Amino acid sequence: MEFRRLGRSGLSVSAISYGHWLAYDAPDQEERARACVTAALDAGITTFITADAYANTAAESVLGRALKGQRRESLEISTKVFWPTGPGGPNDKGLGRKHVMESARASLRRLGTDYLDVYQAHRFDRTVPLEETMMAFADLVRQGHVLYVGVSEWTAEQITRGAALARELHVPLVSNEAQYSALWRVIEAEVVPACEREGVGQLAWSPVAQGVLTGKYRPGQPAPAGSRGADLNGAGSFIQPFLREDVLERVQRLRPLADEAGLSLGQLALAWVLQRPNVTSAIIGASRPEQVRENVEAAEVRLDADLMERIDQVLDGVVETNPALTTSP
Repeated sequence: MEFRRLGRSGLSVSAISYGHWLAYDAPDQEERARACVTAALDAGITTFITADAYANTAAESVLGRALKGQRRESLEISTKVFWPTGPGGPNDKGLGRKHVMESARASLRRLGTDYLDVYQAHRFDRTVPLEETMMAFADLVRQGHVLYVGVSEWTAEQITRGAALARELHVPLVSNEAQYSALWRVIEAEVVPACEREGVGQLAWSPVAQGVLTGKYRPGQPAPAGSRGADLNGAGSFIQPFLREDVLERVQRLRPLADEAGLSLGQLALAWVLQRPNVTSAIIGASRPEQVRENVEAAEVRLDADLMERIDQVLDGVVETNPALTTSP
């Protein structure tokens, strides 16, 4: 496993991180989650990323139990705050001080840890003064509950404002968790340059475009039963923009390039992300341990410049680059 510094901070994280985001809709859900976490640990992954809103806090609890007994100093645990949790009261969401402070304490309890390595704002909150949010994060850092702070899906302007306040408060703002793949490059024009200026590293979620870049979805064929693409609601809503026929056809044209490199399509997609500027770690998800083991192999791959260019050429015309799509509620 390769390890990289997160932004300009002193925190090293695994180049492949494990994103613990599950719907928990099956009887053996926790057993499967534990098996995937164990596979991640065995493969050298030390960075685990989740959020309090995933499965309405259940994801944090399951991850905490799965990591119990591991040496805490050998792990980097990150969670996020913003989306509604609990019964849905007026302060059960957003980035107001009350919700941030209470959510942090609740996350620590569910994860079974005394501190979070990185605590991230899951979205930008336009209803709360940014100064209030950053002061709450600063207090959590000073109290020792949080080591570093980060954001997720913020625009370049929001990141720049947050970084300025972080400097004033002497708080280490180090990460931006953003959707990024060979098909979804909306952060490249504005967000990445802003993050490079501010010393913020990218934690790339959905590096295989919700599974589309694995080649499992074929043009002219229905989505496999039980797959995310067959779910028009919930988690399936994220994949719908990638299920166009022209996109699926181009993805299949990547298969000879993957074969040439001795990789699966998913490994090719992960390796591509890991070689992009400002990317610190690619976040993988899995429902089976073998998926974890296959994905981790991408951390050892170095694609040459010619192959990177040919990937771009194959996908030219179906890649989303509009920076306006990096928006918050």
